[in-house]
Amino acid sequence: MQSNRLFEIIYILLNKKSVTARELANKLGVSSRTIYRDVDILSFSGIPVYTEKGKGGGISLLPDFVLNKSILSEQEQHEILSALQGLSHIQAGDTGQILHKLSAVFNKTAANWLEVDFTDWSFRDGHIFNDFKAAILEKKIAEFIYYSTYDEKTFRRVEPMQLWFKSKAWYLKAYCLFRKDMRLFKLTRVRNIKITNEIFSERDLLSSPCEKKLLPDKKVKSDIFLRLKIAPEMAYRVFDEFDWDSAELQPDGSHIVSAKWPEDDWVYGKILSFGTYAEVLEPEHIKKTIKEKAKKISNMYL
Repeated sequence: MQSNRLFEIIYILLNKKSVTARELANKLGVSSRTIYRDVDILSFSGIPVYTEKGKGGGISLLPDFVLNKSILSEQEQHEILSALQGLSHIQAGDTGQILHKLSAVFNKTAANWLEVDFTDWSFRDGHIFNDFKAAILEKKIAEFIYYSTYDEKTFRRVEPMQLWFKSKAWYLKAYCLFRKDMRLFKLTRVRNIKITNEIFSERDLLSSPCEKKLLPDKKVKSDIFLRLKIAPEMAYRVFDEFDWDSAELQPDGSHIVSAKWPEDDWVYGKILSFGTYAEVLEPEHIKKTIKEKAKKISNMYL
């Protein structure tokens, strides 16, 4: 695209005192005539670019030219570079390259004050994230197989609208063409993604009242109030996974924690993940359910 090429020309000139039209043409894959037209456009736009003919001549920028003087304050430049630095850690396309270019444009180095990594310790293929990012920006319908919490495998066609990071996981906010409504899809449960060539019209749903009703695409279960006693060995998980106000430290170093969770298999798996280090105090029917599940697990190894 011409706009990208114009920016690339400025970037090259910021890093070199002078460059010939032929050098720029070879680097950008266009003709020398196109380069001269681009130089005219930049000049008409107020960019102080000029050409010198003859031996040793070429295309140059005025030595004291810095783009940041006309658009962004020092604080705004630092904020942009810091934001890009954070985005670069989620493999967001060409963010690293953009960060490098803008550092040159702003004539400053991004301070390495922040390290952000949204991935876990295991390796995960980031193509799903990048595919959805492309579909959102290009407004293309996406198709995929989705595995819900309740062991449902469904084929979906959606209009991707936004990638959302919430509570240690990435989600896609999208308008589902089957459900005729907004839905949340957890990226780790997406398989066989395909970005079609079908273009959709933008819907103003993210800022509408329906945002308040946006829920993961699953059946709604009633909430239960749980009280658990968690052994001292699992204190770090208490700090990681529960609100501080919901945990009561006991004289023996254990914690009594309270939580309001939807009653489903996730809750049972969460409790069982503590092994022998967590005891359900209430409600009574959850105690019985955990006991039955623990017995089934034990019987598997007889």
